[in-house]
Amino acid sequence: MSNVYSFLDVNAAIVGPGGAFSLGSGAGAAEEGISVTPTGEIDGMQIGADGSGQHSLHADKSGKVTVRLLKTSPTNRLLNAMYAFQTASASSHGQNTITVSDSARGDLVTCRQVAFAKAPDLSYGKDAGIIEWEFNCITIDRALGE
Repeated sequence: MSNVYSFLDVNAAIVGPGGAFSLGSGAGAAEEGISVTPTGEIDGMQIGADGSGQHSLHADKSGKVTVRLLKTSPTNRLLNAMYAFQTASASSHGQNTITVSDSARGDLVTCRQVAFAKAPDLSYGKDAGIIEWEFNCITIDRALGE
């Protein structure tokens, strides 16, 4: 594989109650794109009074996904409709799956039991700006290629 990166190789999608569509290249992504962030540490370290220590491996695979779209992206309308549908009843909440892959790098990130964290902040100014959609994920599995 080469040492060249392009967002054009990034495919991302959300599937869940009320919708299934692309979030990656072609969806009107802002320059800042998509980020996947773990919420907790996988290790808990404790140091005793005498300086000895221990590690505890945590089973936490939770995290956040942030999707940044241009304000004029039609994907905002799709996400807004999905948000409205899923927040109308607990029976539709937290059932999304988000996948992000980079075909040139061989990366694959799969997020399950995904819920909208909140409605996005909106701002109106000189420039159109971006809209950030935040999602909470119970499980994130990551396989990094190259």
